[in-house]
Amino acid sequence: MKTYAEINDKIRQGKAVVFTAEEIIEVVKEKGYSAAAREVDVVTTATFGPMCSSGAFINFGHSDPPIRMAKVWLNDVPAYAGIAAVDAYIGATELSETKGFAYGGAHVIEALVRGEKVELKAASYGTDCYPRKEIKTKIGLNDLNQAYLFNPRNAYQNYPVAVNSSNRTIYTYMGTLLPNFGNANYSTAGELSPLLNDPYYRTIGIGTRIFLGGGIGYVAWEGTQHNPGQTRDANGIPVSTAGTLALIGDLKQMNHQFLRAALFDRYGVSMYVGVGIPIPVLDEEILKQTAISNREIKTTILDYSVPKRSRPNFGLVSYEELRSGSITINGKKVPTAPLSSLYHARQIAYILKEWIAKGRFLLTEPVQSLPLETKVHTLEEVLEQEV
Repeated sequence: MKTYAEINDKIRQGKAVVFTAEEIIEVVKEKGYSAAAREVDVVTTATFGPMCSSGAFINFGHSDPPIRMAKVWLNDVPAYAGIAAVDAYIGATELSETKGFAYGGAHVIEALVRGEKVELKAASYGTDCYPRKEIKTKIGLNDLNQAYLFNPRNAYQNYPVAVNSSNRTIYTYMGTLLPNFGNANYSTAGELSPLLNDPYYRTIGIGTRIFLGGGIGYVAWEGTQHNPGQTRDANGIPVSTAGTLALIGDLKQMNHQFLRAALFDRYGVSMYVGVGIPIPVLDEEILKQTAISNREIKTTILDYSVPKRSRPNFGLVSYEELRSGSITINGKKVPTAPLSSLYHARQIAYILKEWIAKGRFLLTEPVQSLPLETKVHTLEEVLEQEV
C-alpha cells in the first residue's frame, strides 16, 4: 500500500518511477503484478479525440461606457451571454451565422489559443448602469481577464464502434459511414484511455489534477451522461458508453497542438481535446487495472443507420482487432478507422510522464469520488393532452 503523500514525496525528490499505460503492460510481463506494484509509483494515461461537449467561459472586461452584453458573437459564432455583464460561454459545436458548418466555436477557441485576434460583437438593450447598446472590436487571449475551458463531458470511458448496414452513405458525429458495412469507425484510445485504466474510479475523481489541452487542468465533476451502470465484462471494463468527466483548465496555458477544431462532413463542428490523467499505483489491484491490454478491452458494434436510441447490436470486438485494420461483421471483412489519434495520445502520456519524473507535476487526491450508481434518464415526449 502507498499513499498520495508518499508518491508526491518521491516526485519532489525526482525518484518516482513512472510508466505510460502502454509501457506498464510490458513491465508486468517481465516482473509480475506484485513486484511491479511495489516498484511503480505512477501510470500515465491519455486520449486525444473529438469531444463535442466542450467550450470556454470568457470574461471580456468592461468598455467605456460600459455595456451589459445581452448578445455576443465571436467571429460570428454566437456565445451564450445570459450570465453577467461581460461574461459569456462559447460552445465548441456552436455554428457561425455566416459560414455554417464550415466554422464554429471550436475554431474560435483554437484561434485564441494560437494567439490570433478574433472579432467580438455584442449588443444590449441599455440600462442606466450599462448605457452602451453595441460594441465591435478585436480581442486576443491576453486581452481577456479570464478564459478557461470548461467541458461538461469529456473522456468517455468507452464508446461503441459505428457501422452502417443501410444502402446509403450516412454522415454522423462518428464520421462518414459507408453503406453496406463499408467501414467501421471507433473513437477510444484503448489501453491508453484514462477511465479504462481506472474502471471503478478509485483514483480519478473530483479534484484530480490532469493534463488538459497542453496545460494543467482538473476534474471538476462527473461528466454529463455519466453512466457507470453499463454492462461490464469480467475485468470490470464497461463494454459501451459509461463514465464521463467534466474538466476545467486555464485556456491561457494551453497549446493548439492538443486543442483542435474539427469539421465532420454534413454533421457539424467538434473539438479534439487532449486529456492525460496520472494514476497513482496505491496497491496491486490498481496496478492490475492499468496493465490491461487492447486484447482484453472490448466495445460494442452499433448500427448507426437506425436513428433510434436503441440501435441494432452486432456484438463485441476488442481494440486489438480494431487496431488491426479490419473486423468481421456477419461474415464480411470491414475496414476500421480511428477518429481518435493514438499518436497524440502517446505524446500526451509521455509528456505527463516527463512532467512527473522531473518533479513538475504533483498528484492530487480526489476530494470526492465519482458516483458508481448514477442512472441516466432518457427524454420522453409528453403530448399536451397528457399533461
